[in-house]
Amino acid sequence: MRKILVVNGCLRMEQSATEKILTPFYEGMRQAGGTVEMFYLKRMKIHPCEGDFICWAQTPGVCPLQDDMQILYQKMREADILVFATPVYIPLPGQMQDVLNRMVALIDPLVRTRNCRTRGVFRKEFTIKKLALVSSCGWWELGNFETVERIVRELAEDGSVNYAGAVLRPHIQWLGKNPEKAKEIFQASRDAGFQLVKKGTMSEETLHVVSQPLVSNARFLEMERNAYR
Repeated sequence: MRKILVVNGCLRMEQSATEKILTPFYEGMRQAGGTVEMFYLKRMKIHPCEGDFICWAQTPGVCPLQDDMQILYQKMREADILVFATPVYIPLPGQMQDVLNRMVALIDPLVRTRNCRTRGVFRKEFTIKKLALVSSCGWWELGNFETVERIVRELAEDGSVNYAGAVLRPHIQWLGKNPEKAKEIFQASRDAGFQLVKKGTMSEETLHVVSQPLVSNARFLEMERNAYR
């Protein structure tokens, strides 16, 4: 049975827009037989990384900061799949950035060069094999996810684990304007979660359904401009 850890950086937690696509995704993972555990970062006390690399040189694999990140470290030692759930700000909520920086403790400093890039590998005590992303934003274009997705993809590369893909929902506020499409998108998100656990990856076709446009760019710009006048 696969163990999945979801690190949720949404500041509004259960009331967040990202939760709309994360909930069916979560259900799909459980339907596929996964054991899923989720942590809302807003309910945790996590300090920024101090950048002293004590976790590499003096206490290998052990971060000296005693806060709630220690809870996540233990869960990461047990998880097969790590999922980051976050809205796109500029680019990420602060606590999510802190968690990503604190994951340096997971990396073995015996670096290697792969594809002309210096990379590490997750320490053997951490069982994570795959990273995935669930994200939403209010902007129209998928391009607004590029920075966030690149961060998670690079983390997977730096840890020498597989990047399993991203469930992305742009202009998520428009879901309420098109109930039929919303139903289709929620089902696709559920399918993506199921596929991640059963197959270890998510099909491009399924992910495309989740991220499909709900309105033309021209109509989106017109409505959004009027909303803030």
